[in-house]
Amino acid sequence: MDNKSLAHTTWNCKYHIVFAPKYRRQIIYGQIKADVGRILRQLCERKDVEIIEATACPDHIHMLVSIPPKLSVSAFMGYLKGKSSLMIFDRHANLKYKYGNRQFWCRGYYVDTVGRNKKKIQEYIKNQLQEDILQDQMTMKEFIDPFTGEEIKRKKK
Repeated sequence: MDNKSLAHTTWNCKYHIVFAPKYRRQIIYGQIKADVGRILRQLCERKDVEIIEATACPDHIHMLVSIPPKLSVSAFMGYLKGKSSLMIFDRHANLKYKYGNRQFWCRGYYVDTVGRNKKKIQEYIKNQLQEDILQDQMTMKEFIDPFTGEEIKRKKK
């Protein structure tokens, strides 16, 4: 059977999860896609989450995972996106990140407990990228002046 069991419980919790890198990180994501996959696999192993199937597409990641009932989906996704973001920036510090913060993933994610709902997933990815572009335009922090190429000095408070 496909069910897993503990002392007094039998469970079968499979989730299809989709999340995307930020708009400005997509070029970098394409270069380090294999390492991102290794990082995500390592973090899943730490939390005893079984990856049934995973695909790293050019602009998003699909994962079909089995999450134990002791761990909620939102807690797992917060851990996965937060830790992976830190690990990516630590391992690839040699890359030039010109725009502000150490966030790698878009805000939010898509979860489906039943299976792959292709139309909803495409709609989610399209909306995420548009929302990320708008948010990026409203809160533009540049540490390198685009005109001179010199580092911008921060004001001390």
